[in-house]
Amino acid sequence: MLKSMAVLFTALAMVSCNDDDDVKTQSATITIENVLDSKPLVESGTFKGSNTPPVILPGQSVSFSFSAAKNQYLTFATMYGWSNDLFFAPENPGIKLYNDDGTPITGDVSSQVKLWDNGTRVNQIPSADVMHPGAAEAPAKNIKEVSGTDDYGNTYLPASQLMKLSLVYNGNSTFTLTIMNNSGGTNNETPFSPGVWAISYVAGGNLLLPEPIYSKDKPSANGLTDIAEAGDNAALNAYLTGITGTFTPLSPVLVVVYRGSENPFFRTGEKDRGMGLKELAQQGNADVLAAALKTAAGVKAVYVLKDMSNTVLLPRIDGAAGGKVSQQLTVAHGDRVALATMYGFSNDWFFATSGQDLDATQKGDVSAMIGLYDNGTAVNQYPGAGITQFNLAGTPLDESKVIEAVPSANEFTTLPSASNIIKVTLH
Repeated sequence: MLKSMAVLFTALAMVSCNDDDDVKTQSATITIENVLDSKPLVESGTFKGSNTPPVILPGQSVSFSFSAAKNQYLTFATMYGWSNDLFFAPENPGIKLYNDDGTPITGDVSSQVKLWDNGTRVNQIPSADVMHPGAAEAPAKNIKEVSGTDDYGNTYLPASQLMKLSLVYNGNSTFTLTIMNNSGGTNNETPFSPGVWAISYVAGGNLLLPEPIYSKDKPSANGLTDIAEAGDNAALNAYLTGITGTFTPLSPVLVVVYRGSENPFFRTGEKDRGMGLKELAQQGNADVLAAALKTAAGVKAVYVLKDMSNTVLLPRIDGAAGGKVSQQLTVAHGDRVALATMYGFSNDWFFATSGQDLDATQKGDVSAMIGLYDNGTAVNQYPGAGITQFNLAGTPLDESKVIEAVPSANEFTTLPSASNIIKVTLH
């Protein structure tokens, strides 16, 4: 009898040991970082006339289109061709594009353009007879507005009488600006040179680069002198291109530990399930989806990770490290990890684990498993320049499409790869 009981206890002990192996847990840490090397300008470009050389003669015009959100401004620069070093540009931060109530500004905005002296050449009497480049200012002066007369007594009409600016709103946050040369027949008749234009990102209600082309009362820089003296926009365009690109924060990050064969809150090719992913993708609010998942079958743990300093995860700015969050997890063999975070400067894009999500027990950099998705619940606009983007003080416009991947080269711009924006590591 005792022998039989001993055999039974041994068998039970073996079963118990096998069960423990099946549910044996271990600690892991997941870290999510915004590793985007951000740029301050959302868009920039050039314009030129159709002549040879490509100047804009009196009576001619040139147009270009761009996207912008509320509190963003358009700036540009073009040479007063029959001068030594004068240029036209709006006063910083640029041409206002929206009224305070968010309605787009259209029509004649010529009053916002000014005439500026680059401060690098002695001004001759403005005319076709100006000798270029002329005598250098010694020492060079700071950039200053030319209002009526310059430092040498030469007279000028207001810039708005020489250049007409017309703004058209094309819808969905896009505008077209037309620059018309109205100087013909005036005492300040002049061609306009090829020029450059730019729009800065807005973050926290402030422009990241409010003076991208020039700074009043400071020396000319970054190739502006080439425009002001010779109408050559190549150097300044190269500078602006180098600081134009992607900037976006990442929202507080949803992290889910679950057991199962598929992601518990989304699948490409399906519409939003109404669990709260819409709120995450449009507003960066992960709390609604987190609450829904806590009672979902197979879900073991749900976290919403917020950067301690800023709540959102900011990108790298001027070499400073981007935002980072970490969470310790208790996981077992067979567990999966899913995550999601909003591409902050979008209408409804979000980063998330793709495919079968993450094996909770694997180690190392798993960023290759992260993709960028369009939630299909809001009309898309240029990322970082959309009037209805929630994080740019807008209200998303509803649409109803299936969730799909966002290609890096999309209809608006070319984004860095997902792994150059978001880094995910399991320790």
